[in-house]
Amino acid sequence: MVDRTIFSADHLAFTELVRAFIDREIAPHHDRWEADGIVDRSVWRAAGAAGLLGLFVDERYGGGGVTDRRFGAILTEELARAGASGPAFGLHNDIIGPYLTDLTNDEQKQRWLPGFCSGDIITAIAMSEPGAGSDLQGITTTAVRDGDSYVLNGQKTFISNGILADVVIVVARTDPAAGHRGISLLVVERGMAGFERGRNLDKIGQKAQDTAELFFADVRVPAANLLGVEGEGFAYLMRNLPFERLSIAVAALAGAEAVFEQTLDYCKQRQAFGRPIGTFQHNRFVLAELATELRLGRVFVDQCLVEPALTAETAAMAKWWCTELQHRTVDRCLQLHGGYGYMREYPVAKAYLDARVQTIYGGTTEIMKEVIGRSLGL
Repeated sequence: MVDRTIFSADHLAFTELVRAFIDREIAPHHDRWEADGIVDRSVWRAAGAAGLLGLFVDERYGGGGVTDRRFGAILTEELARAGASGPAFGLHNDIIGPYLTDLTNDEQKQRWLPGFCSGDIITAIAMSEPGAGSDLQGITTTAVRDGDSYVLNGQKTFISNGILADVVIVVARTDPAAGHRGISLLVVERGMAGFERGRNLDKIGQKAQDTAELFFADVRVPAANLLGVEGEGFAYLMRNLPFERLSIAVAALAGAEAVFEQTLDYCKQRQAFGRPIGTFQHNRFVLAELATELRLGRVFVDQCLVEPALTAETAAMAKWWCTELQHRTVDRCLQLHGGYGYMREYPVAKAYLDARVQTIYGGTTEIMKEVIGRSLGL
């Protein structure tokens, strides 16, 4: 691995804390969670007690009070390296957290943030619909103001944390005639009448991470649960998407590096025709190419992590490059494992299945190229 010059002694100490937590609270249980299709709620409370949730939340609400995004990246990286795709702490901290810190008023902060930090409140964000994925302007879920409430109707799908979530940020149309200026964000809470969860979706990978369909039938959401200003939801989403995409890139690159390291060790030990398979020129060249591409990705992502202002196009570049690199890396590494790579007992097989969605969620590779292309004035 490349020397991580962006990390201080505090970052390295936090890395050790995260690794110890994974060894103690996640690794012994992850196979069972994979079989169950969901993690235990207790791991969320354990993460809260360890100070791993709400890293960027003000200390008055039980958060870490940090502003340095490298701490969140470390947590995301270490979970990816461990193949711990079940506990969606990165989604909670890095993607949903900014909505609940930046858009909430004092009453909302008091209501949601302490539980967010302790692990008693698990969060999700509901954007995708059966007919609208990367095209957020195509959503059809509606929220009509009626007195001191919004009446919410619609359906969401592919929602990470969808089964466990106690608080769901729902993207809905509050003014169907206003285009993207008619989209708002509403917080739906567990137990609200008309809010139902569908299947825990059967995915090809990331089996321990609950992913669900959500249904809203005349759900009365108090106006006090509106995030920010009505009609500004699309702008809020666009503002936060770069950091969501960078978080995905961070996980993808760390996962790819871990698989590469495992495969390099395998190629040094596995014998064929009386010699280690890594010494054959073709295999050596494959490993050399991957090592180079991973180094390039690492330098770029680390630069993104310390940039004071992350642009949409830079985040799109990171998300596109790193997720496609992960896909390419695990595919080649599985090939180098031969028949053993096809066995699910080998980490490379699980990594192959878990990685496939990375080029899809958070905006597909094709959408990332659109974002980059438009930034070039094309």
